[in-house]
Amino acid sequence: MVPGRNRGWLLRLVIAFSFAQGAVSMARPAVSYRALALGADEQAIGVIAGVYALLPLFAAVPLGRRTDHGRCAPLLPVGVVLIAGGCALSGAADSLWAMAIWSGVMGLGHLCFVIGAQSLVARQSAPHEQDRNFGHFTIGASLGQLVGPVAAGALIGGKDMAGTSALALFVAGAGAAVAFTSLWRIEDRTAVKSRTEHGDRVPVGRILRARGVPAGIFISLAVLSATDILTAYLPVVGEHRGIAPSVIGLLLSLRAAATIACRLVLTPLLRLLGRAMLLTVTCLLAAVVCAGIALPVPVWALALMLAVLGFCLGVGQPLSMTTVVQAAPDGARSTALALRLTGNRLGQVAAPATAGLVAGVAGVAAPFVMLGALLLLSAGVALRSPARPVGAAGAAPGDRRSGAAVGRTEDA
Repeated sequence: MVPGRNRGWLLRLVIAFSFAQGAVSMARPAVSYRALALGADEQAIGVIAGVYALLPLFAAVPLGRRTDHGRCAPLLPVGVVLIAGGCALSGAADSLWAMAIWSGVMGLGHLCFVIGAQSLVARQSAPHEQDRNFGHFTIGASLGQLVGPVAAGALIGGKDMAGTSALALFVAGAGAAVAFTSLWRIEDRTAVKSRTEHGDRVPVGRILRARGVPAGIFISLAVLSATDILTAYLPVVGEHRGIAPSVIGLLLSLRAAATIACRLVLTPLLRLLGRAMLLTVTCLLAAVVCAGIALPVPVWALALMLAVLGFCLGVGQPLSMTTVVQAAPDGARSTALALRLTGNRLGQVAAPATAGLVAGVAGVAAPFVMLGALLLLSAGVALRSPARPVGAAGAAPGDRRSGAAVGRTEDA
């Protein structure tokens, strides 16, 4: 297959990712509600949520290594099976330790799917298409994040919290299984070529020293941390300011919708500014807006802020993928993407814990000021990141081995 010729596989991948991410986004709050119904306290909820993020840390790099030197498409159905099974078995679990285990299985399944999907996009996209294709790919995540929590909220409630939360988890598992309908024709047509071209495994240290890889990892971590803390702490801010939960839900949905809108217009924005400048501008603007949420503004101003913030945060994830892919050495692009996901998981563990400490000392609005500082730092990192990342030493510009760019980027 010539990279970039047929994008039907990308549409099917986006649809599958929408269902898989929607299932996870629906299941995570449902897991917390079911754990509460089973007698969990705040500490137990934190442990169960932490297992989701911590368990995949140990699997990310080995999975990336395997994908670099083999097929990535088989990870997609494996991920769907683990997500669906983790959701359904969480609904059937009758103890907190069992819920923690199945939460970890769900997290591992999400990791498998994302590593396989990101590697597929990197391999089967021509260099000048990677920014656009990664942008379209992440629309699937945004759609899932938009629909999943709304669906969970519609099912969970009433006096039988244990029963309704279990029902939500079973529905989430069924939703994940629907992703199979879009996976049946997706195949990694570059796998044979990649297996014959790889040499020795590239050390992790060398990948992390490649110019552009640490920047991509840090930007991704900052953007994801901002999204997670915004989702967790905006309801707390709403409670303190007397904003109804239904309004907070609409505000969070507005943020997700703005992120989708951003990714639909990513290509013309790249032509206008280029990748490094677009990342810098959006991270800088997001830093200002995020810090502004700490101010006691009216609801209409908060809605405007969240729309701008969602649009700006929508840039970071897809462009950080391309930054990492194009900066990584030959034969190590999937491993580099796995390292990026490892950074994301670390951020998902460390950022909420830090935000909780900050909120306890300085008030519930303080975490948004902290996020503003983190995004401001990521803007500086983006400004210093290479505009034309190079892969392995000696790679010629325009080299398209394994369907991923190792030569100059094409931001214009």
